[in-house]
Amino acid sequence: MTRPYWLGLGLLLPLCSLAESSLEPARPTQAASVWVNAYAATQAPLLELQLADAIALALRDNRSIRSAYFERIAEKFELRVAQDRFAPQLRLKARYLGNRNDGDRYRQAEMAPAAHLLTPYGTRVSLDWAFDRTQADAAGPRYRDGARLTLTQPLLRGAGVEVTTAALRQAQLSEQINRLALQDSVAQTITQVIGLYHELLRAQEQVHIARDAQRRSNQLLEVNRALIAAGRMAAFEIVQTQAQVANQALALEGSEDRLHASRLALLHALALDLATPLRASEQSQALPVQVDVAQALARAETSQPNYLMQALAGRQAALAVRVAEDEQRWDLALIAGAGQAHERPGDARAWERYLGLELEIPLGDLSRRQALVRARVSQATAQVRLEDAQQQLQRQVTDAVRDIQVRWRQFELAGRALELSRRTLQIEQDKLAVGRSSNFQVLSFEADLRTAQNVRLDTRIAYLQAQAVLDQVMGVTLQRWAVALND
Repeated sequence: MTRPYWLGLGLLLPLCSLAESSLEPARPTQAASVWVNAYAATQAPLLELQLADAIALALRDNRSIRSAYFERIAEKFELRVAQDRFAPQLRLKARYLGNRNDGDRYRQAEMAPAAHLLTPYGTRVSLDWAFDRTQADAAGPRYRDGARLTLTQPLLRGAGVEVTTAALRQAQLSEQINRLALQDSVAQTITQVIGLYHELLRAQEQVHIARDAQRRSNQLLEVNRALIAAGRMAAFEIVQTQAQVANQALALEGSEDRLHASRLALLHALALDLATPLRASEQSQALPVQVDVAQALARAETSQPNYLMQALAGRQAALAVRVAEDEQRWDLALIAGAGQAHERPGDARAWERYLGLELEIPLGDLSRRQALVRARVSQATAQVRLEDAQQQLQRQVTDAVRDIQVRWRQFELAGRALELSRRTLQIEQDKLAVGRSSNFQVLSFEADLRTAQNVRLDTRIAYLQAQAVLDQVMGVTLQRWAVALND
């Protein structure tokens, strides 16, 4: 065979193969045939999905995020309850009785509304009013009503703004922690979706690599047949190429099966119908990122939700210690009150006013001391956890920065190795055409090229995923994707 014929055959076969691959659908695996039939039955259009669209769908429909938002409803109401502690509290109590004794039969109606108010200084104000109406068959009607105003101002235990508002500040800190937990949950979901999207991209590219390898094997098979026909190759040497063609068909089946599994995983994360035909359409470009470890750590200390939650937990522990220390004091309070009672018939009125001090001294009650010991231990434990969280954050940031730098160098090296593999295979194919190489050598370099293509793909996906992990470690995932929590 002459060299022009070899070159013409080499150009013709790729065109035929590309035309066939564009017209014929991918052959489904046996495990995926059910879903392929479901796709055909629904006749749904192919969903071309970019990464930003996948993240938007996840924020809208992901079940973990929806559950987190449902939990926020109860958490925000807990803060409202804590804030309502200093609002006037009203209570209405009513009763109606029908009684009978040996001397008479009567009916009694009672109503007793009350109002209570707690101020940030610990002052407790209560206003009670009671009305009682008794209707007896023999004795006739009888009315009683009265009002009482009571004021209690703690002077030792429970006195002051710091102690009285401690529960509210605890609730406010809990609300901040809950919001950070929501941010962390959303960021984790975004990172998960990014990883699943990249896995779908990887699977798609692996299918293309397998098809290209199969196309090249088919081309080599045709070349072998032409060389055998021209008497330039022994007939038994074509067995190697035929085995290679069979192996490439097997590899393509595996790649398509992994593509199907990756598609289902992403559809599940997006809470979409699993029968939706989905394709990742964004070819993410791997661009170098320069990150300074010190700057990344400083940013993480102000943005990383887990670290900030641990810092807030330390503040909560300090508040609990302050409250427990206050519980050790004597209960001394200034009390004052005034009341009036009115009874009819007789129009009798009685007034009562008082002012004084009330003292309560706990003796032998170890439960108060127990609460203080537990609070101090919790504070010390929270401090240890904060120190550990700070060191762990430093390690995570350092690892993430180093990992992204290593992944970029691997990506560059894989690119150079791929280019050299392509050139090597082309040279060996040219040598085979003129009888200066063996079929085994071409097959060997073909396997090297396929390996280099997969390594290049893996390093690109690993680098893109390392960027997403670095964003999560630094706590900037939401800012990176311009996500505002609808909280």
